[in-house]
Amino acid sequence: MSSTRPPADSDASGTIDTVTVDGLGLANTLRDEMKAEIEALVAAGHRAPHLTVVLVGDDPASKSYIKGKQRACARIGADSSEHILPSATSEEDLLSLLDKLNNDDRVDGILVQLPLPKHISAEAVAEAIDPAKDADALHPLNFGRLLLGNAKLISCTPLGVMAVLKHHGIEISGRHAVVIGRSNIVGKPVSILLQQQNATVTMCHSRTQDLPGVCRGADILVAAVGSPQMVKADWIKPGAAVMDVGVTEVDGKLVGDVDFAAAQGVASIITPSRRGIGPMTITMLLRNTLNAYVARKELGSA
Repeated sequence: MSSTRPPADSDASGTIDTVTVDGLGLANTLRDEMKAEIEALVAAGHRAPHLTVVLVGDDPASKSYIKGKQRACARIGADSSEHILPSATSEEDLLSLLDKLNNDDRVDGILVQLPLPKHISAEAVAEAIDPAKDADALHPLNFGRLLLGNAKLISCTPLGVMAVLKHHGIEISGRHAVVIGRSNIVGKPVSILLQQQNATVTMCHSRTQDLPGVCRGADILVAAVGSPQMVKADWIKPGAAVMDVGVTEVDGKLVGDVDFAAAQGVASIITPSRRGIGPMTITMLLRNTLNAYVARKELGSA
């Protein structure tokens, strides 16, 4: 899986030969590895892992995401199912469904597609999912285990960021990492994972003073705020590794938090808005489901 990246090359003018991450290529490699694991389990007489996705409402983008997750499950030989509920579904009815899925031994991973309608509490939903089946790793118990360094299930996008850094041989220990954004889904967990790899981490947000100056000190820069092209080239330390997690649609095109074109020649490595972290997020959802399945099987409940 991993490869060691040589130091970034630069020409006589000091321009760096920036590596653009092929997140889809790496995702496919990892999915092939999971497929082999599942084939071995099935050959030994076990059933395949099963991910179920719950969607409340008929948001086209969310439906598209679900289809992508189902295709990814099929590729690695995992089973998948979906529960599409009307947007008027009450929080009580949604929690009742989650209770049934928690008690269904055929289900290993549960994912509730976000965003939810305003009348349903995302926090209540996260807490209602069995932590052992929490494919998105948003349950408070899984978050607490992440803080303690013994999590079995970890938020998918941060896990994808760490896999990209590992694959490209980016040195983390002793380096300064700057994370822009403090969400529970990306910013906070990725900062914890970087700390656990011995990085010195600075968390930035809307109240951060001199954000460009802070970013210029980063050996590793993670942008996760959903603000199109907010990070300019002169915010980036020459040779820094830039992980652009933010994706926003602008004039029909997907745009990241980093000015991608301007960052070429400055960053040593950068993730694009397409085929970057996105495919890795789905891949880590599959990994969480497989890990949950294995853990439950070892406990005799799968």
